[in-house]
Amino acid sequence: MDILSNYHSHCNYCDGASPMEDYILEAVNQGLPSYGFSSHAPIPYESKWSMQASALPSYLRGVQALKQEWKSVIEIYKSLEFDYIPNVTGSLEEVMIKLDLDYTIGSIHFIDFLDTETPWEIDGSNEKFEKGLHQIFDGDIQKVLTRYFELTQEMVRIAKPTIVGHLDKIKIQNYYKPYFSEDESWYIKLVEETLQTIKDSGKLLEVNTRGWYKSKTQEVYPSNWILYRANQLDIPVVINSDAHVPSEISAGFNLALKTLEEVGFKHVFQMENGLWQPQAIQRFQGVKLKV
Repeated sequence: MDILSNYHSHCNYCDGASPMEDYILEAVNQGLPSYGFSSHAPIPYESKWSMQASALPSYLRGVQALKQEWKSVIEIYKSLEFDYIPNVTGSLEEVMIKLDLDYTIGSIHFIDFLDTETPWEIDGSNEKFEKGLHQIFDGDIQKVLTRYFELTQEMVRIAKPTIVGHLDKIKIQNYYKPYFSEDESWYIKLVEETLQTIKDSGKLLEVNTRGWYKSKTQEVYPSNWILYRANQLDIPVVINSDAHVPSEISAGFNLALKTLEEVGFKHVFQMENGLWQPQAIQRFQGVKLKV
């Protein structure tokens, strides 16, 4: 296996652009040995990008059907990306068994509520971000980030996802204006505490390339210095593109591999026969991928 697989992708059951089979056709075309679907799981609030609860059975049947249809060509895995919402999101380990999933991705897209029915989305438009920043946190970005990483740690401890998705995605807002610096001691402390929580959990940390290839960040999620610390803590990592269209399924992978090698990682994790296995980064060097 010399081509990286992708385990974070969205199809037309949520906010992805294409039917599931289009992604598999592209994955086979690129020579990926496996592929994972992880549409946004339903949430009990209005959302433009999460799957409708009524569509979940069809989604699960669709992935299962593709598994059988393509099993002699490519390994296909069934997952969901779950939003962690306190007192709403329970144990994802239990959900994985109940829904017969191969793994789960846990992510933070929301911090608290604008009102009783509207969770505050932190990676949407800057206008929405500004609204929550001032309405909920009195314009104090340190309070926002403290809450963000508190929720991330809580997600890891309580929900226990297989993969911790795009750890520092909130930095996408720095694309619009410099809200904070990652050099600030309080920010470093929050990240260090979160990394230790992930280390203690034994879960996988996602290296997510979407912010970079969509020109919303200068680095992958998480930032290079965070990955350096993750390597020092011996936290296992998996590279994902967070694809929303088939052409994105390996976007940014060359950068991710280069970054991981530069900060000291020797392995990335990939799924083989249903099990997460470490693969030497050197196995993927020199492979021409779409960027």
